[in-house]
Amino acid sequence: MSQITSKSSLAAWGQRLLAAIFLGGQVIVHLLRGKIHWRNTSEQMAAVGPDSLFIALLTAIFVGAVFTIQVAREFINFGAGNLVGGVLAVALTRELSPVLTAVVLAGRVGSAFAAEIGTMRVTEQIDALLILRTDPIDYLVIPRMIACCLMLPILTLLSLVTGMFGGLIIATNIYGLADTVFLDSARNLLDTWDICSALVKAVCFGLLIAVVGCSWGLTTTGGAKGVGQSTTTAVVTALLLIFVSNFFLSWLMFQGAGSAFIQGFG
Repeated sequence: MSQITSKSSLAAWGQRLLAAIFLGGQVIVHLLRGKIHWRNTSEQMAAVGPDSLFIALLTAIFVGAVFTIQVAREFINFGAGNLVGGVLAVALTRELSPVLTAVVLAGRVGSAFAAEIGTMRVTEQIDALLILRTDPIDYLVIPRMIACCLMLPILTLLSLVTGMFGGLIIATNIYGLADTVFLDSARNLLDTWDICSALVKAVCFGLLIAVVGCSWGLTTTGGAKGVGQSTTTAVVTALLLIFVSNFFLSWLMFQGAGSAFIQGFG
């Protein structure tokens, strides 16, 4: 009986994932038509950006500090203390800042999207929009998608700076590294492409968070219980897609590329 239930749950999840992919295609078509509700978009940008800033920066500063604690001692023991700042900068830029900021937004914003739109679905507010000849995709989905795709790169850059600051505090106060050595290492190892890759990842992750959250909300059934299930499943799905897409994006962006670390050691 439990196997049948798990199979039916997996089939339902697969159907909703296909619905999310279809919704993403619809969003592209609607955007090409230029149908954007700018007031809703500005409201969602405020919710995604400024309202999420504190938790994103707080996460970043501790991630930078912890990463420095983990690598600084070993690098100093091997006589490579001058590379600590560069290693932290590359790690934050390529992986930690875009991924962890996206994880924070998936939990905070993606869940809100699924809950809000799911509640509108089960209370028949979506049907009311259709009666008023208002397309839910134009009115609900596109503003949230634009907000995520614009705000997540900005939050990622701010998280990068904050993470470097957290690492700088640990490196200078605990391990005695000079701040100039730390910052020069970051400047030497970082490349323009590293910054661009972080922004590209952030845009892709923002698109995934918005589409998954909105799609799961639009396909919600079963009243209050269904809203709770949709919210939980939307967050889990968004996190899964973030990690999977991050692997493929990293594979495409950095496979076979020259290593900044080798240049730094040289």
